[in-house]
Amino acid sequence: MGSSIGTYKIGIIPEDQKILRFSHKAMATIFEIFIVGTDKVYAAQAANAAFNELDRLEDELSFFLSNSDISRINNLQQNEIITIGIDAFECLNRCFKLYQRTKGAFDISIRPLIELWKRYDYPGNQPSKEELSLARSKTGLPWLQILEGTHQVCLMNKSIQIDLGGFGKGYALDVLKIHLDDWGIRNGLIHSGQSTVSSFGAALPAVKWPLSVSDPKNSGTILKNIEFEKGALSGSGIKKGQHIIDPRSAKPVTNRLAAWAFTAGAGEADALSTAFMVMTSEEIRNYCNKYPVSGLTVENDTDNTVHFYGTWANE
Repeated sequence: MGSSIGTYKIGIIPEDQKILRFSHKAMATIFEIFIVGTDKVYAAQAANAAFNELDRLEDELSFFLSNSDISRINNLQQNEIITIGIDAFECLNRCFKLYQRTKGAFDISIRPLIELWKRYDYPGNQPSKEELSLARSKTGLPWLQILEGTHQVCLMNKSIQIDLGGFGKGYALDVLKIHLDDWGIRNGLIHSGQSTVSSFGAALPAVKWPLSVSDPKNSGTILKNIEFEKGALSGSGIKKGQHIIDPRSAKPVTNRLAAWAFTAGAGEADALSTAFMVMTSEEIRNYCNKYPVSGLTVENDTDNTVHFYGTWANE
């Protein structure tokens, strides 16, 4: 079995090894589950139950659904308090910790800046200082107050808009992995379209999942081969346009083509691949030395310079 997943590619696994594949559309992408060594009927039941859980998560975490917990937060008046579900609360907690750890490089409140820059063809055309100032006044995760132990949140600035687009798919993979484990599924791999892939057990006895990371400008060039049994890998890039904004400068990323993060949890990997797009190489290196994270970046320079961080830098 060989399969492409965005800028990743699953290596060759013998076809006779009973690897079952299930797919489902959610969160504007295709999620897939690969299950190893399990009865086909039982595996299908487990995958279907997991996908039902995925649909439930989308209903709670979507920016676009009017009755989701995230939309309820975005419609709050200043200093108004509401109680939200466990998953939305857990996402906000994790995102706030990542905001602090990355010193603001990952921020789920920057949608006003993203929408502003979509109207301009940067760098030739860009918003005025007044437009930028207005958009920045509507961002900043510290404006969201998380009331620990209550599952309640409060917006201290009613203009703030929370969007879990850089975290939600990865978080969904973490939840699906737990759900499949509850079904007794011990070996498999799941992914959310072109962003994040997570493994929870070997592909075969003594054979780890073989993945490769491809050059964003040439998919035939392999930047990194990875064999892993547990963990998550996520990638971000500007191939689709200027859609990644540095929350600290309020400007689009132009100096980096792509970034990947490899860590234990898919939600964290999802967030960090975005943060690594805007952080300096020194900041990423320091982060990966402090936390159990490996990273890879491709610079937007003449040589498309590749940098490795964390454990990967020492291999």
